[in-house]
Amino acid sequence: MKTDLVVAGYIFSGDKVLLIYNRKLNKWLPVGGHIELNETPDSALIREIKEETNLDIDFFNKSSTGLIGNVKEDLAVPFCVNVHSVGDHDHCALFYICNAVNKENLKINNEIKDFMWLNSEELRNHGQVQEDVKAQALKAFEILNSKNE
Repeated sequence: MKTDLVVAGYIFSGDKVLLIYNRKLNKWLPVGGHIELNETPDSALIREIKEETNLDIDFFNKSSTGLIGNVKEDLAVPFCVNVHSVGDHDHCALFYICNAVNKENLKINNEIKDFMWLNSEELRNHGQVQEDVKAQALKAFEILNSKNE
């Protein structure tokens, strides 16, 4: 089976996370998509989020080893990585925690049917968010809350 490399971002604004309803997959998901040729995961996620939601983001967990020797850029560190099925092929997905810089500019494109901002309690109680997405988003809440303590 074919496996594509993809990225997705759990985008936060305050105490809420953004989920989008993907038209093609008919599921609530974080924003994301395929990494294109000659693209880093960071640039792919920035591009996908801008295309799908018109949001600008900051990454939560940027690597900080520095531009030493041959290092050209420090990239964000995913908080979760998995392989999952999307029907006719698999995705190897890198998941990131992001902050919405301009939440007021949110405008979804035609790939998205709907969106919602949820706090952790609303997410736990939402009956239409599939379990893997819910678990990842709750882990992202947990990571953010532990950093803020």
